[in-house]
Amino acid sequence: MAVTPPASSKPADAIDPVDERVPLHRLAPLAVQHVLAMVAAPISTVFLTATALHLSPARTASLLSAVLVLCGLGALLQSLGRYGVGARLPFVMLPGGAAAALFLQIAQDHGPAVASGSVLLAALLLLAVTPLYARIVRLFPPLVMGVTVLLIGIAMVRVAAQLVTGPEGHPGRAAVALAGITIGATFAAYVLLRGVWRQTAVLIGMVVGTLVAVVTGLGDFAPAEGSGMALPDPFPYGAPQFDLLAALPLLIFSLTTLAEITGQTVLNSETVGRDPHPERDVPRVARADAAVSLLGGVFGGSLMVTSSENVGITKLTGVRSRYVTAAAGALLLAAGLLAPLSRLLAGIPAPVVGGSGLVVYAMIAVMGADMLHRGDLADRGQSMVAALALAVGLAPVVAPGLYDAFPGWVRTVLGSGVVAGTLTAVALHAVQRGAVSAARGRRRSGAARGRARA
Repeated sequence: MAVTPPASSKPADAIDPVDERVPLHRLAPLAVQHVLAMVAAPISTVFLTATALHLSPARTASLLSAVLVLCGLGALLQSLGRYGVGARLPFVMLPGGAAAALFLQIAQDHGPAVASGSVLLAALLLLAVTPLYARIVRLFPPLVMGVTVLLIGIAMVRVAAQLVTGPEGHPGRAAVALAGITIGATFAAYVLLRGVWRQTAVLIGMVVGTLVAVVTGLGDFAPAEGSGMALPDPFPYGAPQFDLLAALPLLIFSLTTLAEITGQTVLNSETVGRDPHPERDVPRVARADAAVSLLGGVFGGSLMVTSSENVGITKLTGVRSRYVTAAAGALLLAAGLLAPLSRLLAGIPAPVVGGSGLVVYAMIAVMGADMLHRGDLADRGQSMVAALALAVGLAPVVAPGLYDAFPGWVRTVLGSGVVAGTLTAVALHAVQRGAVSAARGRRRSGAARGRARA
């Protein structure tokens, strides 16, 4: 006699929480929360870029407009997903802080046109390797990712500090004071506030620093001129130039993002109650990242990356619908196209941006240290790999002229701490893992021979 299986507790026509359509009166405030939680990242990244490249206020406003539009497009693409592009999960998209650091390094060494070309090459590489996802991601375990992210954070702290010191490296008291006030306000907001306001601590710090600059005269607040709608300018640095060696830092970083995307996709899937399927969803997320990053290269920005910053908002509100982040994407599109907003933000003083940058990129370094910790540093082989990779990666940071006597291609590869350290970590980790596997094989063979003789 056949046994009838128990009926599912979930009705056949029930809608998954991630696919639930939220009424408009609830959708709007929920979407605003997501925007507030992530908007500090694109603003701080744009102003770090603009100050480092000495862009005019009008060009800065145009770049901010482009980045906000790309953030909006990315959130819509990831949330609504079609034709294998976008995971249909409540994601937002940001200009990656680590990617921005590498973009600036390339721009300062080879020019912004080469940096834009490097972004296009890195986005195309990510698209090309997506079918090989399972193989590529094995090259970047937590140990290697930790080395990469830690080196990026350290390198970018140096760049952010230069925004405070100025091009001559001799800051005045006012610049140091403004940066210190910005950092202090950011820390106070993070300690004292809760919920979505705590997540906007960087933005609050920038607002406080700017207000202090205006009231006390410690700095200048000079918004760019213009009004109405703002359409981003394509190729603001001229036609992109392609140099594979110069692009190497971003090319390597685009591969490492597959490991980061995997973790974020699994985390977001679990948060919304969907069974994680990395093999299916990670390539979809990566394709959307690559598509929006291609536009980033066109409009003068760096690689765009899907972010899990909004997962905390999802947990806080209990609303898991992807249509909320889609609405947040629509708000970002509108904000990017409103010229008065982007031109107002373009007037933030450089020391304020530098102070915020010190906080943001120091946090990236801390994230790298946390990843290293997950790499089992108690194992002597793993700790040796991390130590040597960090030594190779930090050498050109603490001694910038270390490779000046070498050919240009050597300076390009080894002179970038991120590239040198990451390549060293990948190679040594593979060697160490192979040695461990070989030793285990010899022990098993010896044990088998011993049993045979017995």
